[in-house]
Amino acid sequence: MATGARAIRVFLRLDIDGADSIGPGKIRLLENVRDLGSISAAARAMKMSYRRAWLLIESLNGAFKSPVVVGAAGGKRGGGAVLTPAGARLVARYRGLERAAAKAGVRELRAVASAARARKA
Repeated sequence: MATGARAIRVFLRLDIDGADSIGPGKIRLLENVRDLGSISAAARAMKMSYRRAWLLIESLNGAFKSPVVVGAAGGKRGGGAVLTPAGARLVARYRGLERAAAKAGVRELRAVASAARARKA
């Protein structure tokens, strides 16, 4: 939400039974896998190590009944990774929750934006 030179954004972190969490970083990683077709390309796009990205995806896969990312069969260019239908639903639901939270809290967000000090350039 933009108010003059100030902008307020809502970021959600969803905790599942205190053991797993989903936030903007993991969702962006899933979106990058969807768009780029591999974990390594998704990691590079986020300036993250492949190992870190792989561990995050493994934690997401373990948190849900169905995996959110699976490996794609190799070919001339090798394998890759794809977002599963469960992964696509997770991304869509998370982004929907973000929009709903921002919409529900628009009055409060405006108040915070109005009270925020403008940054000096």
